Amino acid sequence: MANDISWTLEAQAKLKNIPFFVRAQARRRIEAMACALEAEEITVDLVEQVRLEFGQ
Repeated sequence: MANDISWTLEAQAKLKNIPFFVRAQARRRIEAMACALEAEEITVDLVEQVRLEFGQ
């Protein structure tokens, strides 16, 4: 599941730039997208892709 997916250091830094009050929701969306794409690792590109899809 999503808990097994590792994050690159750059992706973690990008996540920390998201306001704390929506960060948990953003993390869930990013991890769900990673699972849907069968990604082995969450990268900055994936974080950015989710950000653009949700218009944030």
